[in-house]
Amino acid sequence: MRRHPLLYEINARLFIKRVSEKYHRALTLATVPEEEWQLLARRGFDLVWLMGVWQRSPVARQQALLNPALRQQYDHALPGWTDIDIAGSPYAILDYSLDQALGEATELAKLKSKLNQLGLGLMLDFVPNHLARDHPWTTSHPQWFIQGSEADVIAHPEWFFSPRRGLHLAHGRDPNFPPWTDTAQVNFYSPDLRQALISKLREIAEVADGVRCDMAMLALNDMFEGIWGAMVKGHPHTQTEFWAEAIGKVRQHRPDFLFLAEAYWGLEHKLQLMGFDFTYDKPFYDRLLSSTPTDIRNYLMSNTPYCERSARFIENHDERRAITAFGRERSLAAAVILATVPGLRLFHDGQLEGKRIQLPTQLVSEPVETADAEVVQFYDRLLKVVNQSAFHNGEWGLADDGHHNLLVWLWRYVKQLEVVVVNYSPSPGQGWLKLPSPLKTTGEIMLRDELSGVTYSRDTREIDRQGLYVNLAPYHALILAVGGGGS
Repeated sequence: MRRHPLLYEINARLFIKRVSEKYHRALTLATVPEEEWQLLARRGFDLVWLMGVWQRSPVARQQALLNPALRQQYDHALPGWTDIDIAGSPYAILDYSLDQALGEATELAKLKSKLNQLGLGLMLDFVPNHLARDHPWTTSHPQWFIQGSEADVIAHPEWFFSPRRGLHLAHGRDPNFPPWTDTAQVNFYSPDLRQALISKLREIAEVADGVRCDMAMLALNDMFEGIWGAMVKGHPHTQTEFWAEAIGKVRQHRPDFLFLAEAYWGLEHKLQLMGFDFTYDKPFYDRLLSSTPTDIRNYLMSNTPYCERSARFIENHDERRAITAFGRERSLAAAVILATVPGLRLFHDGQLEGKRIQLPTQLVSEPVETADAEVVQFYDRLLKVVNQSAFHNGEWGLADDGHHNLLVWLWRYVKQLEVVVVNYSPSPGQGWLKLPSPLKTTGEIMLRDELSGVTYSRDTREIDRQGLYVNLAPYHALILAVGGGGS
């Protein structure tokens, strides 16, 4: 695995339907033509995250069909949808076996082998905090879940469901939002539950190269105690963190297995210390969406100790499409930032084509959206640039500049110097940039903008004296290869 890998997220059900229509035959994961995966390898991706491969819940599907808020989302995303277009949430998992709509149970291992031969790793979902409310464990092992008393149910009826008379199980819950009513909340203080989840993780590690762990911070002891402490008073409290135990046991057999945490609330570093390779960097996304270039620069400066293990994104299945959220031009500037800062760089299916419609995860059909040819060309150029050695093996550093609208950083690798300049504002941006002296030569120096292909010649004496002058239109960027660039 390269440093600063590129990850591509694909909605598995939508992808299979799309390629089946493209090739005019019913396909499964193992029978998808290799050229579809080769395209991702040629574009320079290191990992493919197939989102939503596990068996979904029939009860969750019924709720998805009846939920008025979700129905409004379906109306917006896929006008004229019918019941056949809806499945249960991929995060209300009925069983960690392959969804039958994607193929036979053995096909994940075959797909992993095929991807690995192409230089791609396979990442799948793992949802530690909850399972589908009709998961078999809710009846065979109800003690593995949070149970409420009659008084709890009276006080918070929306928190619970009753699979049988006298048994009240809690729904999974983020304390800042209503409960996920298609799920059942696991009890992390149950040693048997922990071992059962770890066993599932080890099974996943046999058919994948990594997992994206949904709402990973909810499994932390402090978080779990804060949400459910009043209802687990009778359980012995363990001091061992679930993630430290789980990651350790999986890596006894798969030392290279990759863990990516969906994480919020400033708990990213804590999860990294427990063994996570990468953690979501939602604060970075929020700053790209809403803050000034100065705020973004300050965040990158303060985030430096953790930056290599941060997962950056400007869209994913939970967020709005980048072009819709940011606006077209700003989304492309944000993509340059995403692709050229340290850490894991996450790209979402449809992002590279400029798609605009965010799809609820319950949809298993998608609308037809025409690709934006200019956006496709932009991402083709950007991916080609950031797959150079400097952006993976090099040393990254923020430039020492005080330009109000400009974000500037450098990548240095052997004799290669790449200078990234982004005017992340709606106004023109100008300034003199200081280049590192060890790479300066006498006479002229060549500067090639790798995004446009334009080459500039500058007098090194002027650069020594004043710096390199840049003048950028709003939301425009340069990636300058100094002295000719690298490969």
